This record gives sequence, C-alpha cells and structure tokens, in this order.
Amino acid sequence: MKPHRIETLDDPRVAVYRNLRDFELRRKQGLFLAEGRENVRCLIERSPLFPDSVFVTDSALEGLRNTLEGLATSVPIFVAEPRVLDAVAGFHLHRGALAAGRAGESPAFEDVLPADSAPSRIVVVEQVAAADNLGAIFRNAQAFGADAVLLGPRSADPLYRKAIRVSMGATLCLPHARIAPWPSALGRLRDRGYAILALHPDPRAPGSRSLEDLDPAGLRRCALVLGAEGTGISAPVLQQVDTPVRIEMAPGIDSINVAAASAIALHALGVSR
Repeated sequence: MKPHRIETLDDPRVAVYRNLRDFELRRKQGLFLAEGRENVRCLIERSPLFPDSVFVTDSALEGLRNTLEGLATSVPIFVAEPRVLDAVAGFHLHRGALAAGRAGESPAFEDVLPADSAPSRIVVVEQVAAADNLGAIFRNAQAFGADAVLLGPRSADPLYRKAIRVSMGATLCLPHARIAPWPSALGRLRDRGYAILALHPDPRAPGSRSLEDLDPAGLRRCALVLGAEGTGISAPVLQQVDTPVRIEMAPGIDSINVAAASAIALHALGVSR
C-alpha cells in the first residue's frame, strides 16, 4: 500500500472529489461517492461494486488499514489533512474517509431476483424522490432480510451520496435495479410467483386488508410496493397489485413517513425470520 499525499483540493488527481453534484458524477461520469469509514469499508469488503480511488485522512488510513491493504494496486489511495477533506463537502460528514466508485451497467430487474424456487421478499419503490428516504428504505430492507429493491423510473438514484450515507452502505450491497416498463412489469413479478402487496392507507380500496391480518407463512414470495412521498400509491399501480395493505393507526392519522412504513411492513411480513 503506497498512499499518495494530497496538499490541496486543486490537485488534479482528486478532481472527482471537488464538490461535484451527484447529477454530474452519476450521469456524466458514471461515478458515485461513498462517505464515511463504514461505507468505504462496505464498498471494499462487501459490495459487488468497485472503488476507483480512496481519499482519507491519516487517522482514517490507520483505521482502515486492513481493508485498504486488500485493494488492487491499481486503485490509488490519496491521503490529506482533515481540513482538505472537510473542504469536499464544506463540513465534516465523512469521518475522514471517501471513496469514488463506478457502478457500471444497470442489470435487468429479473437478474437481481432470487431463483423462482426460492422463498423471497422484495421491495418495489414506485416514486421516492428524496435520497434520504430512499436510503432509509434500503437500510430497512437490508435489516429485515429483503432480497432486492426494485425502483420505478422516477425514484431517486440509490447511489447518490446522501442515499448511500443514510442507508449505512445498504445501497452498495443490496441488489437493486430499475423495473420497466412501469407499472406493467409488476405483472412479470407475478409470473415469477410473487404476490404483490402495496402499502395503501385507504380501507375503502378494493380488497384492502390490515397488515396485522396477513399471514406471512402463506406468502412464499412477496413484493411490497411503496408509493410516493405525500401521494402514496398511484391509481395505475394500484390496478396492478393483488392486495392493498394498510397499517392501522390512531384516529385522525392517515399516514406515516414512507421509510418508517417500510420498516413496520417488512417486520410484519416476517422477512428477517
């Protein structure tokens, strides 16, 4: 391991780290940034994705030494004073560790699903535009043992840096893909043996059931569809699902945050068990 010393962010070797917006990184260069020691460790040790480079402080270099020694010699490790890394985001979010990675081609959504013979739980996100909400959904999906997350065309990019940070690295490790054509491709999940549930708070929806009345043992393969922030499940998607499912709440409360709802539903569906 031969780190390269960086004295200023003007150094062209670390140009990718210089306050570039996620859109510019992802769409124009095909890159993403992972922030924080645990996310950098996750990217290197557990993710199917690969780092292009790593940018750390001396302290983080020592803390991550065992992990960094496993990198290929072609992956440069840049080291700088904390003030230099702080200038990347303007404040200390990264705990002295950043990594730039390349996502490559997005897989077809069928390719991230378990074999048809396997029991399975997956999450389908119709339209979650906020990267922090999407990151929290991924964190919950990983925590409760979901196999994959599928994303509608208008959901945020799970490799935006805020999504990675909030997910605690789950977006780097949990299989995910865009599902298209939307929403008719939900029928292809049904063909793969998935019962399609949608979190929808209106008890008047045809076929609506309370979450607590579901029998997880009777759902061998299940896809849980989450709607948009604010508007929830759209009418075209609701027409594609098998069962609208609601979380019972106190009188006068009609909904909760989509990420919180995902955690409640995934636990009730017995994913971790």
